[in-house]
Amino acid sequence: MDEHLAQLLASTHDKNEGPRKQAELDLIHAQPNPEFPLSLARIGAHAGVPVEIRQSALSYLRNFVEKNWAPEDDGPAVHIPIPDSTKDQLRHAVLELVLSTEDERKVKVGASYVVSKIATADFPHHWPALLPSVLGVMPTGTDAQLHGALRILQDLVEESLTDEQFFSVARDIIKACYDVALNENRKPTHRALAILVFRSCFDLMDIVKEDHKKEVKAFAEQVLSGWLPFLEQVIKSPLPPLEQSGSQPDTWYGPVALKNQAVKALIKIRSELSRLVPVYQDLFIVSDAQSRLEDIDGLPFTLDFLVLDELDFLNQCMRAPPVQKQLNAEIQARGAVHDTPWVLELMGLLVSFSQITQEEEGLWDIDVSLFLAEETSVSSNYTARTACGDLIIKLAEWLGQGALEGLYAYTKTLFAGSGSGWQRQEAALFLFGAVLDDFQDMQKEVPPEIANAYLELVNYAISRKDEPMLRARGYLVAGSLAQVYQPAIGLLDTVVDSMTRDDTELVQVACVKAVDGLIKGGVPKDRQVPIIVAIQRFLEAKDLSELEDADDLLVTLLETLRTTISMDTRIAIQPESKAVDLLFLIAKHGAAIFHVTLVVCETFEDIVRTFKESEGPLKDMGHPQLFSALCAKVLPSITGTFDIANLTQDDPLVTLAAELLQLLVQYGSEPLPDGFVAATLPKLHHLLMTATEGEILRPGAEAVKYILMHDHQQVFSWHDENGQSGLEVCLRIIDRLLGPMIEDNAASEVGGLAAELVEKAGHERLGPFLPQLLQAVATRLDTAQAAPFIQSLILVFARLSLVGAQDVVNFLSDIQINGQSGLQVVLGKWLENSVNFAGYDEIRQNVIALSKLYSLNDTRVTQTLIKGDLIINTSNTRIMTRSRTKLNPDQYTIIPAPLKILKVLIEELVSASGLHSAANVAAAAATELADADADDALLLDEDDNDGGWEDEPDDVLDLALGGTKADLMGWLEGNGSRQRDDDTQQYLKEFFLKADAENLAGWREWCGMLSEDERAKMKEAAR
Repeated sequence: MDEHLAQLLASTHDKNEGPRKQAELDLIHAQPNPEFPLSLARIGAHAGVPVEIRQSALSYLRNFVEKNWAPEDDGPAVHIPIPDSTKDQLRHAVLELVLSTEDERKVKVGASYVVSKIATADFPHHWPALLPSVLGVMPTGTDAQLHGALRILQDLVEESLTDEQFFSVARDIIKACYDVALNENRKPTHRALAILVFRSCFDLMDIVKEDHKKEVKAFAEQVLSGWLPFLEQVIKSPLPPLEQSGSQPDTWYGPVALKNQAVKALIKIRSELSRLVPVYQDLFIVSDAQSRLEDIDGLPFTLDFLVLDELDFLNQCMRAPPVQKQLNAEIQARGAVHDTPWVLELMGLLVSFSQITQEEEGLWDIDVSLFLAEETSVSSNYTARTACGDLIIKLAEWLGQGALEGLYAYTKTLFAGSGSGWQRQEAALFLFGAVLDDFQDMQKEVPPEIANAYLELVNYAISRKDEPMLRARGYLVAGSLAQVYQPAIGLLDTVVDSMTRDDTELVQVACVKAVDGLIKGGVPKDRQVPIIVAIQRFLEAKDLSELEDADDLLVTLLETLRTTISMDTRIAIQPESKAVDLLFLIAKHGAAIFHVTLVVCETFEDIVRTFKESEGPLKDMGHPQLFSALCAKVLPSITGTFDIANLTQDDPLVTLAAELLQLLVQYGSEPLPDGFVAATLPKLHHLLMTATEGEILRPGAEAVKYILMHDHQQVFSWHDENGQSGLEVCLRIIDRLLGPMIEDNAASEVGGLAAELVEKAGHERLGPFLPQLLQAVATRLDTAQAAPFIQSLILVFARLSLVGAQDVVNFLSDIQINGQSGLQVVLGKWLENSVNFAGYDEIRQNVIALSKLYSLNDTRVTQTLIKGDLIINTSNTRIMTRSRTKLNPDQYTIIPAPLKILKVLIEELVSASGLHSAANVAAAAATELADADADDALLLDEDDNDGGWEDEPDDVLDLALGGTKADLMGWLEGNGSRQRDDDTQQYLKEFFLKADAENLAGWREWCGMLSEDERAKMKEAAR
């Protein structure tokens, strides 16, 4: 079987899809064979088999073990039983392979993964010999055996050990790693890997320390007594001499990897950084040495990683109260920040590591979008330059304006003579820009004397004709400086002129970005037109087809254009102005880029909303006049997109055009301009009857809704080329969106459109179409699953109930939906989903509608039984996975609809009162206080000499660190919680008081069925 499987594994590497797919299928069919896992293990261990085949064998074996070794008892997957005898053979085979003298690291890594998967299930009870076998080879084993043993320990600690197992084995693991780390006869990479395992043990200690604080503390102190001197010695040891080759020598890989792991385990690294400045300068600033390299074990071995980790730890070090206390004492002794040696030394360090590397300079010269990505902090590339910016921001949070004073004291020495290169000058201005941006975000003041001093440096930088990087930095700092120091605005004409005249593209885009900041600083409005003309010339000089992948450049252009238009939005309707044309031109080439479409839509919304509000300089023109002029300017471009696009495909330009049209109509005048419906409704009709994508259907349906909202008379009086009225067109659109072929999320706006049509058309116009329309809504509601879609459909009946609750009940009682009463279907979905509604207006309408349904005291409503409260199963203590939940779904009580209405209204009263939000805040504060009390209790037992460090717990979320920023990218703001709503609260309080006073619809009887908690909530919220 071994030879057959080896052939199949080789075929999985075939470039041709047919043989590859067949081999993968054959391997699946071979899995039930009892010899399958053993054969894979033998192939993996066979030195005569090509390495890639051995890797594949071990990879398949790992997946087989993970799926079948100790399968859970739930889930639909079919598991293949593995006999105990086979398991014994596999444990022995893979462990022997990892600990063998063979030096093929890729194979050993693959085998160690298999060991880890088996150990997760079997260690220690079914595999007690694992750890003794691993630890036994470490003292005297070959380098290959040691590497295998360390890989197993790493996987064992990170993946397999439980909290309970940790204390029984941690001492032996850490002792073995310590012996390896101290043994200078071992390879530096193996010593580094031993430190990595040691650090993993401390990560595990962080997990178990909450339940075993005293034990962990005592254990850690004992362990660190031996490790700390060694780690400090590793950090202090010099690197081998640097060869003048322009790249990092091979002899450095091991020592750098060792130092890197040592730094990750220590914080005392300030002096080490100073020693790394010259070699960092030679490798990455003067030369273009390769960076960001890791070995197969994931150990970084290039110098830039070492510098990066040391800077991050220095950042954390600066936050420690004992450090700050000592450094503050030195500042006080000197009398001023800028005269304190450690401040100037630190600034020199940060400037050195903030210099643009040769690699960055080359990349930015090729693609300016990469430069802009770094400037806007949206790049995932966390470099030493980024770390220095983070560190100086942290320093500025502590020292305030003193940080700027210290930075300038060092910076002026770089500009004083000819000794400093442009790289250091640019780095100093980069650091100033980082602090300046943070000051603006935190609304801190920049001393005028500091601002003026830096303005002089900016003037020097932008005048350097042969140093484009320094020139670009000067312009960027000017844009930031103008927002806090008015004299900097005087550079506007120079910046605008350089936007098109500078001979370096990077400087041009820096000017584009700088203009945005200058405008925010207060540029006179008469400069609006020249800025727009400059942006137009910048674009005319580009090959626009090349910009489609230049995300950051397009966004930068848009943001500057948006700020320019905001100076006076009437520029959008000026006949000779190209402002809106430029907006649409950029949108055309960046429609597939989310951030581009977002800024385009926001810019367009700023224009139409400002016209709607008619504030400020627009008060001299009425909204209808402004809106009509805007429509004449933009409608041809928007509707023209629908004519040329293929609506059956996912065309991002069509999506953007639909969103822009929806925004235009949302803020439209009442009535709409003459001919507006004739120009837009046929296009929207075709769009909504053809497209299938929700990104198109949702804004399209909203646009029709807003057209009805602003000018239903024009809609109903319009007829298309086939003689169909606007009313019929709207009904056809609604009918398609309610159809089963359209997904819930795609049709989520149809309810609002249907409700608007019913409200504006009325029974007189709709006639027999009204009951057909409402039955279609109710029928679609029965199968709806998506929350926004359910809310949309329910609001059709809610809005009707505001003026005719009895008619709604009568209608729903007379129809049947899939064998059930329409009243049962609609009320069931309505009351089960009401507490999840979103939107102030929608929630208020829903609350009023439910109160009116309750007030009817209709026996048909009373007899309608609804899902009530969740029945808690106290006998089941197992964790409910998704598969178990499917087999044992949640059970609910069944209660009359009026009682459910009261329960819903009580929850809405609590939400409208803001008690939920207050409770969440209180709970968070209580948790934080409890954690603080626990930490304080622990500190009482600790040595006073260590006091202060524990004030900064290990799990502090430092938003200044680049690693944290990377983790937080893409996170959405907000948690969807309800906020206080005074109008809804007042309505419900009055309703409850009236119902209680008049015993409305059997109020007291229903209240008697409420739980004590619900009655308490109602009493508390109604105060």
